[in-house]
Amino acid sequence: MRYFWLFVVCLLPPSAANITELVGMFGQLQSPNYPEGYPSDADVTWNITVPTGYRIQLYFMHFDLEPSYLCEYDFVKVTSGDMLETFCGRESTDTEKIPGQDSVLSSDNTMTVLFKTDFSNEERFTGFEAHYAAIDIDECVETLDESLACDHFCHNYIGGFYCSCRFSYILHSDNRTCKVECSDNVFTERSGVVTSPDYPNPYPKSSDCLYRIELEDGFVITLDFADLFDLEDHPDVLCPYDSLKIKAGMKEFGPFCGDESPGRIMTNSSSVQVLFHADDSGDNHGWKFAFTSLGNPCPVVQPPLNGKVEPILEQYSFKDQVQIRCNTGFKFVKGGDEVEAYQIECLKSGTWSSGIPTCKVIDCGTPRLLEDGFITFHSKDNLTLFGSQIDYSCHALFYQMEPELNSTYTCMENSFWVNDELGTDLPTCHPVCGKPRIRRSSIQPKIAQGRVVPKGSSPWIAMLSRNGIPFCGGSLIGKEWIVTAAHCLHLPYDPDKSELSSSVLINITSFKIILGRQKTLRKEETEQEYHTRNIITHPNYNGSTFEYDIALLELPSKVKMMDYVMPICLPENSTSTLQTGDMVIVSGWGKQFLHSIPETLMEIEIPVVDHKQCKNVYAQLGRQVTDDMICAGLKQGGSDACQGDSGGPMVALDQKANRWFLQGTVSWGDGCGEDNRYGVYSDVTKSLQWIENITKIKNV
Repeated sequence: MRYFWLFVVCLLPPSAANITELVGMFGQLQSPNYPEGYPSDADVTWNITVPTGYRIQLYFMHFDLEPSYLCEYDFVKVTSGDMLETFCGRESTDTEKIPGQDSVLSSDNTMTVLFKTDFSNEERFTGFEAHYAAIDIDECVETLDESLACDHFCHNYIGGFYCSCRFSYILHSDNRTCKVECSDNVFTERSGVVTSPDYPNPYPKSSDCLYRIELEDGFVITLDFADLFDLEDHPDVLCPYDSLKIKAGMKEFGPFCGDESPGRIMTNSSSVQVLFHADDSGDNHGWKFAFTSLGNPCPVVQPPLNGKVEPILEQYSFKDQVQIRCNTGFKFVKGGDEVEAYQIECLKSGTWSSGIPTCKVIDCGTPRLLEDGFITFHSKDNLTLFGSQIDYSCHALFYQMEPELNSTYTCMENSFWVNDELGTDLPTCHPVCGKPRIRRSSIQPKIAQGRVVPKGSSPWIAMLSRNGIPFCGGSLIGKEWIVTAAHCLHLPYDPDKSELSSSVLINITSFKIILGRQKTLRKEETEQEYHTRNIITHPNYNGSTFEYDIALLELPSKVKMMDYVMPICLPENSTSTLQTGDMVIVSGWGKQFLHSIPETLMEIEIPVVDHKQCKNVYAQLGRQVTDDMICAGLKQGGSDACQGDSGGPMVALDQKANRWFLQGTVSWGDGCGEDNRYGVYSDVTKSLQWIENITKIKNV
């Protein structure tokens, strides 16, 4: 039961109001003494303010007030603009309301929360705890003031909004309404379309538009209006509201309004102004016209001989352009330069900017020469014009074409001689190797007391001569390289001066290289004589052991291939294909028995010796046979290379390809043709990769 004591109420003075200003984006509110029981006669106010463009959302985490009919004892009152919410009690009834899980939303950016209690509580009530937060207002959806609504488009952002306009409209200074900007539209194309804004939709109000068509003097503009023409008019006064006027030079057309289209207007001018006015009322659809232009006519262009004209028209007028092209295989000649296309333009005067040039047949000119080859023309007159054809060939006896292909080249429209496979590149004529034109008969041993070599049967052999006397031999590979022994090109090995003698090369001018010679000391008509341009010894050459006793001599120019001068082939790969007992031929001008120099080139045919057997023989003599060496000769002796044969060729016949290849170069031995002594040769297959990397030679 609740008691009322009037004398207590009269004697107690009212509490002073407590007002709190909250301006943050979020915050907290609590009843006095929360969570202890709140006091009697409380009067607390919270004024909440957030930035413009936001609302306030208030929600209660805890609510426990004294129940009373229509909240007449204790209550929380929330106000914002016209919005009012009153809460009290512990649960919602027909006469009381608590916030529960619901939040309270302000109508603008301000909210007032009032907490008031009477003079007593029947029991202890804990009060309330509330939180608030600023939330964004979507002005584009919830327009608080209709007078601020966007005219066309509205864009919301956190804390505010902005307006924009449709294409061809601009935003007024009030940042809300849209107007059309059409006072500076200039058309410079020879044809086009002009319409009122938003045509065929209603055009904007309060508009003044100016459209200008400005073409070069010499054109005449024609306007063709569409059938849909709709401007606000008046039954008694000529176009007082909306109107369209056209000015062309000194002439003026219009004003036009109503629903009757002006149709076609021949302006007879290259400059036209279109003025459109709309007042602040009406809902008409506007107008549209297409404009075209014509200039002074030019004569019809006739295509040149072997040419064509694009485009082909029945009539040409000012500013029209015509492109003249020659047919395939022909080009214009202008100022000494050849061009594929030529363009002329119709001038204001009614004449073309230039005359029609002549199409001249393409001339590919004299074809490039093929080294070690020749050219055959398909035509009797050796024509080099478009479509002409030639064949490249190598000198068949001594050269072979690489790659093997259809060697026909055709004069094409790009002025180049072109092959179907190589394009504009030329084939290469490689010297034929290992196939002497002069065949040898069966050979009997030996160089030491050896047999004379038939002249031309070893056309790859080279003589290294000093003061007219041969001191070493060599082998021609490719067009400009000689393979020989490295020790031939160094100072003699001296154990006491090993470092010096093994690294010093002889002077390149101190000796000559002679190809095509048969006789030892006598010159012959078939020989070719060269100095060397460069000496390159194997990087692993050892002058004390004769390991990798091999070197290359680069000639200063390419040799002239003939019956007596041809290269020897290199082995097909770096793995030796010779077996013990296979026969090889060794050639040279070295000394014979009694240390006499032979009168002519000598050669022997000897078998390859088992490598292990050869190593054992020389091991007993304190000499070393290494893996880069190959041995050949007879156990009983009598057939061997000798002094002066060093660097000369050891060749073998490739039975399958029917050509000779270089298996080794004469390196060293013990005596000449001694019993149980074999000749030792540098194995070319072990140095093949090094040779190919330097010379770039490919067998053909």
